[in-house]
Amino acid sequence: MERTPVDSPLTPLLQTLIKADVPAAARALEAVPESEAAEVFMALPDDITALILPHLQLNYAAALVKDMDPASFNTVVRAMEPKRAASLLMRLPRDSLERLLPHAPKKLKDEARELLVYPDGSVGRIMQTDYLALHGDERVRDAIRKIRKLAPQRHPASYAYVVDVDERLVGVINMRDLLLADDEGPVKSIMKEDVFTLDCFMDSADAAQELGKRRYFAAPVVDAEKRMLGIVKAEQLIHGAQAEVAESIQRMFGGSPDERAFSPFVFSLRKRLPWLHVNLATAFLAAFVVSLFEDTIAKITVLAVFLPVVAGQGGNAGAQSLAIVMRGLVMREIPRNRLSALVVKEGLLGITTGTVTGIVTGLLAWFWQGSAILGLVIGLGMVVNLFFAGVSGAAIPIIMKSLGWDPAQCSSIILTTVTDIVGFVAFLGFAVLFQSFLV
Repeated sequence: MERTPVDSPLTPLLQTLIKADVPAAARALEAVPESEAAEVFMALPDDITALILPHLQLNYAAALVKDMDPASFNTVVRAMEPKRAASLLMRLPRDSLERLLPHAPKKLKDEARELLVYPDGSVGRIMQTDYLALHGDERVRDAIRKIRKLAPQRHPASYAYVVDVDERLVGVINMRDLLLADDEGPVKSIMKEDVFTLDCFMDSADAAQELGKRRYFAAPVVDAEKRMLGIVKAEQLIHGAQAEVAESIQRMFGGSPDERAFSPFVFSLRKRLPWLHVNLATAFLAAFVVSLFEDTIAKITVLAVFLPVVAGQGGNAGAQSLAIVMRGLVMREIPRNRLSALVVKEGLLGITTGTVTGIVTGLLAWFWQGSAILGLVIGLGMVVNLFFAGVSGAAIPIIMKSLGWDPAQCSSIILTTVTDIVGFVAFLGFAVLFQSFLV
């Protein structure tokens, strides 16, 4: 939209009043509907809009400049501090941003690129830039009037955020407190100054955990200088955390996080086949271990009956440990200084569950085959296997992550190999030791 300055005797007077007190002029402009403010704003020359724009709230300023012609926009934003101008760009509608950004100064483009591109999984990627902000020196009645005018254009809000002239967050106001306050009092007199915030580069899983501890449904997002950038809701963070867990589960079983139920056949095949070949290689490794005890199995054929029992119990026990640790890693519930304690705990659980399961399995084998020694052999093998299953289920994903690998992608396959090999070696090894009593 081309700027069409109004040829009116009031325009010079209006310019003089604005220059006399620019912050007051900005507050007065914010107090009128956006459509009317936009007409006034577009009627002013570039040097006056350049004066008033830095004092407007960013969301409101974006609404006024979104239809500005590129030449005027370029002139106006040059007068703004680069980071603030980049924050203004973040709040523009996509079509306005695509139209105006190519004409912006290079320094502003660099700042905008830095602000607009946040790492995958960060709070900045999912935050909403449309929020309700007030200035501390505004009167309560003016703030309420502004909120009423903005209500049809925005979703209902339970809180308003108080920012200073540099858009730094200084407080938060509950709507109930605002409605019950003295109309003539300043907004800052009823705000709460101790505001919980989230850094824009914070991992979304960590943010979800922090919000969960405090039972907040939303939180403001700030940059390193405490400038307010947006808000993020707990439901967004929870959804993101659930998606991350779901992807981890897919990777645990050799699937791709990109694959969906109705992904193309060839795509699914390409994603699954490599890991099936890896699993096949580990299965042959377990088979090789069994072949080392071929003579013993040939003499005591009943041992072959119990091999799947030992392998199955070890795999299930390891999977339990792996699932708990993987969830802890995904949700950032495991501090670095407690990693070894977690492995020890899972090892103790493995010994305990192995002992109980081994006694039950040994008794069943004794009554079934009529051999107490066979029951002892399979019971001891169960204790050893479940101990290693617990330790491996905890240690493997931790080691994979420390090496920079994706623990969800390969932990399950490695764990299956470990439990199979250890289970077979333990069970058949004890069988060799007690061979004279089993024949």
